[in-house]
Amino acid sequence: MVAAVVLAAGAATRYGSPKQWRFLPAVLERLAASPVDRTVVVVWGAHPPAIDDVSRGGVRLVEARDWELGPGASLRAGLRALPDEATHALVALADGPDLDPRAVERVLAHRDESAVVAAGYGGVRGHPVCLARAVWDRVPDAGGRALEALLVPCDDLRPPGDVDFPNLEGE
Repeated sequence: MVAAVVLAAGAATRYGSPKQWRFLPAVLERLAASPVDRTVVVVWGAHPPAIDDVSRGGVRLVEARDWELGPGASLRAGLRALPDEATHALVALADGPDLDPRAVERVLAHRDESAVVAAGYGGVRGHPVCLARAVWDRVPDAGGRALEALLVPCDDLRPPGDVDFPNLEGE
């Protein structure tokens, strides 16, 4: 079983407001169109969740009390919440609204080749990332990016984004 962990507990200080609640519905919609079995959203970090945006489709909300330690703390909270039968976790960012379900499929197609598999865009590591259960207890505070990954080419797809600043034209 593959479960998705969506990270949405950050402070969004560069953005200036809780961006995760703005972009999360699009991420959840795209995950629903992908081959993941369950989705956990890590929330209650810097900003309380906008429940109406995430309380549909069996999405489970998980608290990251130590989110300030770094993205790894939020990721570990999400991983701990996954069911025992989950063998892999697909990690996505709540501020990656252009997540392509085809990138999810490609990454998952290679999940048995490496403990960490990431989408690559022009040779640059991006999201989504798939983590085998064998590495869940090795996630440092810096996050999954600190773990070496097999890159799966997704050059023909649009990267999911990682929105850090509001668009000056009124995004």
